[in-house]
Amino acid sequence: MPGALGFLADNDRGAIRLSLGPLFSMFLVMKALFMIAGGIGLFLLGMMLLTDGLKTAAGNALKRALVRFTGSPVKAFFSGAVITALVQSSSATTVTVIGFVSAGLLSFPQAVGVVIGASVGTTATGWLVSGLGLKISVGYYALPMVGIGAFIRLLGRGRIKACGLALAGFGLIFVGLGYLQDGMRDFSGLFDLSRLPTHGLGGHAAVMLVGVLLTLIMQSSSAAVATTLTALHAGAVTFDQAASLVIGAAIGTTVTGALAAIGGTVQAKRTALAHVTFNTATGLLAIGLLPMLLKFIGWAQAHAGLQPGAMSLAAFHTTFIGLGAAVVLPFAHSYARLIERLLPDRGPKLTAYLDDTILHVPSVALEATHRSLLAIAGETVAALHNLLGKRNLVEAAAHRERLEEAVKEVEIFLTRIPPVSQDGSLSQTRLAQLHAVDHLLRLLPRLAPPDAVMPLLTHEKLRLGVAVVEKELGLAAAGLRGEGADGWLQAVGGAADKLAEWRRTDRADILRRAALGEYSSTQAVEILDACRWLDRLGYHVWRLCHYLTAEGMSLPPEAGEPPRG
Repeated sequence: MPGALGFLADNDRGAIRLSLGPLFSMFLVMKALFMIAGGIGLFLLGMMLLTDGLKTAAGNALKRALVRFTGSPVKAFFSGAVITALVQSSSATTVTVIGFVSAGLLSFPQAVGVVIGASVGTTATGWLVSGLGLKISVGYYALPMVGIGAFIRLLGRGRIKACGLALAGFGLIFVGLGYLQDGMRDFSGLFDLSRLPTHGLGGHAAVMLVGVLLTLIMQSSSAAVATTLTALHAGAVTFDQAASLVIGAAIGTTVTGALAAIGGTVQAKRTALAHVTFNTATGLLAIGLLPMLLKFIGWAQAHAGLQPGAMSLAAFHTTFIGLGAAVVLPFAHSYARLIERLLPDRGPKLTAYLDDTILHVPSVALEATHRSLLAIAGETVAALHNLLGKRNLVEAAAHRERLEEAVKEVEIFLTRIPPVSQDGSLSQTRLAQLHAVDHLLRLLPRLAPPDAVMPLLTHEKLRLGVAVVEKELGLAAAGLRGEGADGWLQAVGGAADKLAEWRRTDRADILRRAALGEYSSTQAVEILDACRWLDRLGYHVWRLCHYLTAEGMSLPPEAGEPPRG
């Protein structure tokens, strides 16, 4: 009986196809489409698991590397390329950079370099697929990797657990490629896509738009490139068509970064615009130079040992992105200034770093709130210094209103950052920032002092206190701007201690003089109130500076305010 069934399968396949007609053809089409859809899905899932696993396993190392090795646009370019090649996702790198720029960790010209590098780094996926996924039938042998990775993910701890996730994702990539390859092979036997018109610039542009659409649907240029490589390997498309599809994928990948910037800060929108304009301009340049680029690939095949097919397409992808980088990178600063002119910053300066897109990364979000608090504290201290010097109450009141709104924004943003109880250093940073907010809220009302205080600031009993406070405010303003000399925070604390001692000493003397009739009881009370006003001002300035420096942010969670005499 099995032999008869085998004979039927081998000899009567054509008869069955003829008898079933369109129904059989529809079945074959659906089978091919299901395999292609499943292969793409597994590939995308594998990419997500690999990216998430690597990012978690690396912890903050990739973030620190991205910030550390971006001193110039060229260094930023190489950082972006290497990190994107490691995490296998230009979108992940771009979204991270948008958050870093929003938080002030990276300057915009540095971000431009990283974005360009990410576009080059994402071409590594093509080399991986063409060099390994299509040459060797890895899908079958990758299944144990998925199983082992899943067990490590379930049973492991810490970074080992994340490595299991990455291993399972890496295996799924090749399992998906296997299904994608089989589906494309069946699909190419049913439809000859290579007959689609691609002659001339218009034909190439039309196929490029298909590549853009494919990437938009998949939300991954890597998946679109892998699909194109597989289709080329199966003979479903010609090399010229595949080249145009890859160009479209490079343009389509910018959408993820653009979506991440919606509702973000101006810096985030600038970074997304830089990504969109670079990839779009590079894609259009590649379409215009396509005949020349194809001749170059042909020359490399003939003289440099480049293998035809998928390997050549991966080389083409790297070549045209690299060409765009070579054109733009030397002019990164000019390019950044052009983007800045296209998107000028008209928003509030004090809270410019607060971007909703970085809330899901507590370390970056806390860096943004820290920079905002530094800016607000600097302006608050400067406004108080100006008040004591010029005694302009109207100007001080205007400053107070604007600064209070900014502090409220930071306070709300802080409450929206996810809990960080598992990370001790981040918990300490958050606690320090809450202390800073508290001291700011106590300082800002002093920009509108009681009516009796201002006339008394020239009184003989208050001259010393006013001089100490003015010196303290000057030291604090320079320190918060990053221009303070070594030991400036200790000098600010010393001034606050001197004010506290001065108030205790003068309090007894003022009361003694009031008892002797030198001051009326009302005058004595007003002078004491002014002394207390100056003392508390100096104290809050000192504690504000303390909590916004490294010393304050490393304070143990159980630590509180120092005792006051």
